[in-house]
Amino acid sequence: MTPELTGFTNVQTLDPAIIVDLRYATTNNFTHQVVYDFTTAIVRTGTARKLAHASALVKSQGYRLKIWDAYRPVSAQERLFEVYPHPEFVAKPNPNFSHQKGVTLDLTLTDADGRECLMPTPFDDFTAAAHRDAPRSSAADKNYQILNDAMLAAGFVGYENEWWDFRDAEMDDYEPLAANPNDY
Repeated sequence: MTPELTGFTNVQTLDPAIIVDLRYATTNNFTHQVVYDFTTAIVRTGTARKLAHASALVKSQGYRLKIWDAYRPVSAQERLFEVYPHPEFVAKPNPNFSHQKGVTLDLTLTDADGRECLMPTPFDDFTAAAHRDAPRSSAADKNYQILNDAMLAAGFVGYENEWWDFRDAEMDDYEPLAANPNDY
């Protein structure tokens, strides 16, 4: 991995059309608590470039990406795990884990005006309905496939238990690195 790809990048600097709604910076999340104190979505630069490619793919079809979570500092992960210590859905704090390395995004698809498209479940639905292999309506499946196809084509892999969770396929090539999203 080249050094210019391993730092962090604000995703909106590469594509301002990407919508950022970091749920853990608000009470609009499953904890009903503010988990972190920033509203800027950053990820590793190589991951951000892949995301910009995925964004271009969905924009060509009349859609946009909306990010609910990106890089999550270890301190934020500690807070999430305190509130919901269920490792299938909330990982134990570890600087080498994907959100904490800045190589994972939780996101959805919107229309061109930024209205969220119908998806299999709401964000952070910890039921079997959120699994990638769960049955879904034809409308939700169509939207999920547009998002999933774009993310896979751009170099991401999906987490089996959460349809919204996409990880850089090269995530293991990144070493742990800490950053303050407020600096971006």
